[in-house]
Amino acid sequence: MNSNLDLTGFFGPNPKAVPRGFNWKIILLLFGLLFVWSCRPEVKPGPGFSALTAEEVDSILQRLDPAAQGLDSWLELRVPLKRSLEYVKTRPQNRPATTAYGLVATWLDLRTSLERLLALLPELDRNPKLLREEFHWLELKPRSLLTGYYEPLIEASLTPEPDYPYPVYGLPRDLKIADLGRFHPRWQGQRLVYRINENSIEPYPDRRAIEEDGSLQEKAEIIAWAKDLVDVFFLQIQGSGRLLLPDGSVQPIGYAGKNGRPYRSLGRHMAEKGLLAPHGVSMRSIRDHLQQNPELVPEILYSNPSYVFFRLRGSGPYGAMNQELTSLVSLAVDTDILALGSVLMFQADLPDPGGEGKIPLCGPGLAQDIGGAIQNHHLDLFCGFGQKGGALAGGLKEKARVWLLLAKD
Repeated sequence: MNSNLDLTGFFGPNPKAVPRGFNWKIILLLFGLLFVWSCRPEVKPGPGFSALTAEEVDSILQRLDPAAQGLDSWLELRVPLKRSLEYVKTRPQNRPATTAYGLVATWLDLRTSLERLLALLPELDRNPKLLREEFHWLELKPRSLLTGYYEPLIEASLTPEPDYPYPVYGLPRDLKIADLGRFHPRWQGQRLVYRINENSIEPYPDRRAIEEDGSLQEKAEIIAWAKDLVDVFFLQIQGSGRLLLPDGSVQPIGYAGKNGRPYRSLGRHMAEKGLLAPHGVSMRSIRDHLQQNPELVPEILYSNPSYVFFRLRGSGPYGAMNQELTSLVSLAVDTDILALGSVLMFQADLPDPGGEGKIPLCGPGLAQDIGGAIQNHHLDLFCGFGQKGGALAGGLKEKARVWLLLAKD
């Protein structure tokens, strides 16, 4: 409003209060606009990052509990933090790591944040308020969907056996990958997976072609044979796991690549077909239905054309950084929103694997992995190994608060 415009007495009966040459049409127009503005619906803020006040951060810090993440002390974060730091140091330091919602954070910003948190670890158990003093807290809005993944244990053999009929493939020799960002800036970050057929390129075969037509014969090494086809499917969904061999030993197995086909949710497909209730879709309900209807297994699995290839590993599991993951700390993220190497805090209620209740968790998370189904504000929490990890991951589908932490200069 113009501070030189004196409206004193404008609403009174004294005509002398009205300035000479006053334009009533302008006043009526202004009042009309004020009426429209006062009646318009509230504009809700769009998605983005919102800075927290010191009071808001202190409220969050009161909920931190390392025991909820299976830690005796925050000092136990030293190894996973160093793993993130090792990856971030390989990136071009002055290039943006993220530009989501107008926030520009370079790889150097992420490196500084990781190094700052590492330096604070010895004091955090005693004084968690250092996290407020040393970091900007930026809340991701709207709230995120938090799901879980884990490292399954499946029965398999490294040699062909009658009881182990299903192949687990290594990366095919004819699978090619092109970085499309090298051809045009608009394709930055996109990759094309293909194979060459005579003088042309074509998409790599989908799940049906691989499993039904044997299109990988003589093109990919079979690194193991599994006892159950559904186990192989869920191994691909999780991205890594362990093979329980006939002699009782265990062989870690990790992600080597995929066929480039889009990921389709098996649970959503089964709900759309009326095979599962939409509100009851879970890893357990999918497995139960497939066990009870084995004749439907191939056709249902074919609804997801994406196919993952593996390699034998000496340890694991490994995420997209090619670094080992940490249970209840490592998160798979959409790198269009949160860069690998980001320091996060998150708050959600986790299912109690031993009961029907919920376990509140508020603590640090590290962006160390990606996933085909992880898009936008969807985060996937690594829940650990075996039956316990599977029970937690299978029941985790919660709204979560997520904060990005960036070191203050």
